[in-house]
Amino acid sequence: MIRVDEISKSFGNIRAVDRVSFELPAGQIAGLLGPNGAGKSTTIRIITGSLAPDAGSVTIAGIDPREQPAAARAKVGYLPESAPLYPEMGVAAYLDYRARLWGLDRNERTKAVGRAMERTRVSDVARRRIGQLSKGYRQRVGLAAALVHDPEVLILDEPTNGLDPSQIRTARSLIRELAEDKTMLLCSHILPEVERTCDRVLVMAGGRVRADGTPEDLVASAPGPVRYTVELRTNPAAGPEHAIRALAGVPGTASAALADRQPDDHARGWTRAIVLAAPNAPDLREPIAGALEDRGLFVRELTRVTPSLESLFIHLIDEAASTPTPARADEPAEPGAVPA
Repeated sequence: MIRVDEISKSFGNIRAVDRVSFELPAGQIAGLLGPNGAGKSTTIRIITGSLAPDAGSVTIAGIDPREQPAAARAKVGYLPESAPLYPEMGVAAYLDYRARLWGLDRNERTKAVGRAMERTRVSDVARRRIGQLSKGYRQRVGLAAALVHDPEVLILDEPTNGLDPSQIRTARSLIRELAEDKTMLLCSHILPEVERTCDRVLVMAGGRVRADGTPEDLVASAPGPVRYTVELRTNPAAGPEHAIRALAGVPGTASAALADRQPDDHARGWTRAIVLAAPNAPDLREPIAGALEDRGLFVRELTRVTPSLESLFIHLIDEAASTPTPARADEPAEPGAVPA
């Protein structure tokens, strides 16, 4: 449905997007995740046809926006970070206006506006002025405007920006419902939002795609060992070193040591230890519990902490920062030019 092939874009001597490629099949929800300044918004602007790449190409349902801009735009519904709403207009009137811009006749507009309001749950405020609505409702009106011409692709740039937790849950539910018959690209710098909403995650940093896969696959590839936190009552005669030796002897353990922060009741014999698993080791919770029980040590807490999408995200950002994208040296920077 969407094909992005080696696109690059520079602003003066700053490379905002550097040879980005990916494909989105029909029916997929993909998240474009990255810190501010990663090149996400620039990539989206190129896909929607509002910005031309310096190199590379984009096709939407087989259509090149540069060659057939009107046909390509008709395939896409785009909700920018700041929805372009007119606060003095009523909700239904505004959506009717947007439908007219797409060339829909009166009968088509009535059906399209009703359908868009129903799908985004704003029918109850159809006659309200947009400026009187809450932030959550305004965001939904913006989403209805992106949907009004029934596009095959939805591109949402920071769709939950500025919403409260309740509004975020509503927006997330709407996105999942709309994905039943839309291909969706969701751009965000909020990691939990992408992880909970999307089937696939593309991590951008420094203008490049640094990782691409399902949230589960990316977590599995995250750097760092599996870690176990153990709280146990030590033998007063043997001291905590006895427990550390027992933990270090568990097969599959790479290292065992006392935690930097001990429990509040450490003086009464409770000790916290950290165990790092060796690469490819199986789950060590039962072996750890068994080894400590064999030595008469009572365990009150045993927690397994695996690498997360957050750890991968931070690793990729740090990696991108240490290997900056090349700058264009053939022209001076434009005054005030800043990559999105």
